[in-house]
Amino acid sequence: MCWVVAHANINRYKADLRETRFVLFEQFRAGELLGKPPFENWGVDEVNMVLDEVYRYATEVSGPLNGISDEGCRIVDGTVTTPPGFKEAWKKLYESGFKSLSIEPEFGGQGALATVTAMVTEMTSGSCTAFDMYPGLTIGAAELIASFGGPGQAERYCPKMHDGTWSGTMCITEPHAGSDVGDSKTTAKQNDDGTYSIKGTKIFISGGDHDLTENIVHMVLARIEGAPIGTKGLSLFIVPKRRIDEEGNSGDSNDVTTLGIEHKMGINGSATAQLSFGENDGCIGELCGTEPHRGMRQMFQMMNFARIGVGIQGLAIASAAYLSAVEYAKERKQGASVTNWKDPAAPRVPIIQHPNVRRMLLDMKARVEGIRALIVKGAWHRDHAVAIGDSDEKLRQYHEGQLELMTPLIKAYSSDQAFSICETAIQVHGGVGYTADFPVEQYCRDSKIFSIYEGTNGIQALDLVGRKLGQAGGANMQAFLGDVQKFIDETKDHADLGPAVAKLAAAHAAVASTAMTFLTWFQEGKMDRVPLAANRFLDMMSEFTVGWLLLDGAKISIEKQKSVDKKDADWAFYEGKKHAACFFASHVLPNVPSSASVIADANSSALEIPEAAFTTV
Repeated sequence: MCWVVAHANINRYKADLRETRFVLFEQFRAGELLGKPPFENWGVDEVNMVLDEVYRYATEVSGPLNGISDEGCRIVDGTVTTPPGFKEAWKKLYESGFKSLSIEPEFGGQGALATVTAMVTEMTSGSCTAFDMYPGLTIGAAELIASFGGPGQAERYCPKMHDGTWSGTMCITEPHAGSDVGDSKTTAKQNDDGTYSIKGTKIFISGGDHDLTENIVHMVLARIEGAPIGTKGLSLFIVPKRRIDEEGNSGDSNDVTTLGIEHKMGINGSATAQLSFGENDGCIGELCGTEPHRGMRQMFQMMNFARIGVGIQGLAIASAAYLSAVEYAKERKQGASVTNWKDPAAPRVPIIQHPNVRRMLLDMKARVEGIRALIVKGAWHRDHAVAIGDSDEKLRQYHEGQLELMTPLIKAYSSDQAFSICETAIQVHGGVGYTADFPVEQYCRDSKIFSIYEGTNGIQALDLVGRKLGQAGGANMQAFLGDVQKFIDETKDHADLGPAVAKLAAAHAAVASTAMTFLTWFQEGKMDRVPLAANRFLDMMSEFTVGWLLLDGAKISIEKQKSVDKKDADWAFYEGKKHAACFFASHVLPNVPSSASVIADANSSALEIPEAAFTTV
């Protein structure tokens, strides 16, 4: 297959497929589910072939578009135009079938494992994040219709959304209602034929308008006339940009107008639109499903899908930035070796030989690989829940509960770390990292939004402590702590990892005790303390989880290494897994007990300081 695209620029994207295959097949043993229902059409060879082909697409099609995408979108004659090459890349993407991997076969999909899809998305997103947002949101919107749609709605919309003919969005935010969704003022008035007239304005709509598809299906939260105030009164509507006739063809305008697109810090190739619905009283929508006032419950599915997607975006850019830094550090010669620093005639060495650069690279490596393991662990739980189905309800609920618990970690920790890792990658590059001559400055700008959209990370932290810790009566959290404790018990005397596992044990105790601190605050009505400490706890639990998964990967690597010759590339690969885990345990895991002490101290300065004391202006 030829991946030549018009207007192509140079590719600067890299991925480590050896690491991808390790996480999939060695650490999380995806092979155990392959070839069995509902994944009977997938085997190891098929997965490897897909990984290779996606990487080729990422380096030959979407990768070369990343620099071009930074030029942004434009509005021409009332329609948003995407950067050069996007249309051709969209066509190639859907011809390849890469975006139908996880889709149910009944809608033309391939029913792949979530773990495989996550690793595919890492490459499509990392190579050009702005472009990959369009199909990513489309999948989420289509799956929302498939899950909750009424009679005929899935058949009407999903096939064309999954084959790339139509795209999709989620429309939640309004000028006056961001995180406080319940303040939405978009209205829906029922018509005689059962449809609804939609009227209102939505902002920050990713992919809200573009020229990639013939139609765009907007999933819009609105309040039916007479419905209660707050989130309980919201309903979800399917609102296409162009009306659809009885044969399923796109027709005239549906009175959805693009008021403008945002000029942003990054992801400029992704059109972030301000949309007006019903400006001329001609916008028609369908209620998603048959029951009103269930909009938030339904939209949460797409929001959770998107939150995991944001986590993958964070991993994707962080990994690309890290690998770019490694490549640069191997090639850039600067200064003498630390052993010859006093000799002005000593030969200049690649900066990867300098201790501080090596520290930064290993820190990035550990964080990137830990986040990847965290994401695949979440997808692993989903795959097992799907495979179990109705055969073992208790076990299925365990896997579903673990994914629920991990979702805020995946979204928030990955997105926070992405920006930090990109900043470190710039530091490794030195002055040139701050220029557009290297990709890391764009990675840094593109990644900043991840901690903000799909629920700011402060909201993710509140979700974790306010909902997830107590979910299923606390059983999900107890099961999670039990899983880590089992690993600690089995590995505490490990010859190579014993000291690192001791640090994991201390972090385990700190997370468990802090969870009880939150429970006590809830019981005592000390609610103002919760948001002060929630973000710190989310970081604690994320670092604890990543430390566990890195050590788990290291344990597997050390065992595998015994049967590998030292001259083999795999020997160095496994050695790297061990050092990354031990570095993280030594340099990051001690933060967890320290943070537990800070939370227990319950300092309330942020609440007690007068507003006037923040500034004298």
